[in-house]
Amino acid sequence: MTGKRDYYETLGVSRSAVENDIKASYRKLAMKYHPDKNPGNKEAEEKFKEASEAYEVLRDPQKRAIYDQYGHQGLEGSGFTGHTGFEDIFSSFGDIFEDFFGFNTGKRTSSRGRSQKGADLRTDIRLSFMQAAFGVETTLDVEKQDICPKCKGSACEPGTHPEACRHCGGSGQMSRTQGFFTVRTTCPHCRGNGQSIPHPCLNCRGAGKVRISKKVSVKIPAGVDNGSRLRLTNEGEAGIYGGPPGDLYVFIHVEPHEFFQRNNTDVICQIPISFVQAALGDKIIIPTLTGERELEIPKGAQPGDVLRFDGEGIPSLKDGLRGHQLIHLDIRTPANLNKKQEELLREFAKIEEGKFSNMFKKIFKGGTVKAAR
Repeated sequence: MTGKRDYYETLGVSRSAVENDIKASYRKLAMKYHPDKNPGNKEAEEKFKEASEAYEVLRDPQKRAIYDQYGHQGLEGSGFTGHTGFEDIFSSFGDIFEDFFGFNTGKRTSSRGRSQKGADLRTDIRLSFMQAAFGVETTLDVEKQDICPKCKGSACEPGTHPEACRHCGGSGQMSRTQGFFTVRTTCPHCRGNGQSIPHPCLNCRGAGKVRISKKVSVKIPAGVDNGSRLRLTNEGEAGIYGGPPGDLYVFIHVEPHEFFQRNNTDVICQIPISFVQAALGDKIIIPTLTGERELEIPKGAQPGDVLRFDGEGIPSLKDGLRGHQLIHLDIRTPANLNKKQEELLREFAKIEEGKFSNMFKKIFKGGTVKAAR
């Protein structure tokens, strides 16, 4: 399996894609390369199998987690070998092909009456640098489809019941033979449910679900970064026919800080100091994530020197250990000197006179460097 293409690349989705994005991308590829639409086309057949194998892995949270961490070799070690043929594919994704094409392999009855997980939702939130560093509890306003409180999802007025569809006999499908397949199309009268609702719920108009606005509390852990994604289980849209709700995915966007920058769990800052402080050393107070702290500048500090406060960085999401604060020294040379300052510097220059010229004489003992011929 190590020679196979990346599954995300095969489906044309990003590694942060949610379930609905993955399913939609597979649908396009399956419709394009399905063997019924490309009879005798071996290239289309291989692309169909390749897309189906990628979809089988990425739709399954456990298989996807293994693949994200260990790649194809990890799946191989866990016993996954992919599909062996079309029968295997149709068997695995019979409900998908019924949704996409309106038929299956003849081995299934209606899948629309079966419980299905609700749709996943996505929301984006912005955090300040400090909120991302230390975590925050916040409330999200989520618009979604939820179970109708009046009919409890049955779509019927209280006290009434659904009846079997008289057009399809309750199967939810109309059958006919086409080529090698028994083609089953969704019953247009019951829309594949196999039931009719003689007395629809007045609150949801027979939908079984209503649109609501819900406040969802979320605890953002300390250490999240720009682009981090959180999953809130069962906070997506309501399931179908008693299925579980979908999930809510929260994407994090972190605002930049005016003083600090971030590199993994380390924070970086730049401190301006005078050339006198650099030469003689000094003690100054600088900000950290948790407050002010004294920084000791060593004598003879040079441009580009980096000092460090251990444990003053951002907590790791893995173990909670904090990184470091890295302080870059920005040595400033005065642009405007008064007369007294200039006199003192000239006195200092006389003391230092000849020091650097003697250093260069040691480097170039043989005289000036001659150009190569």
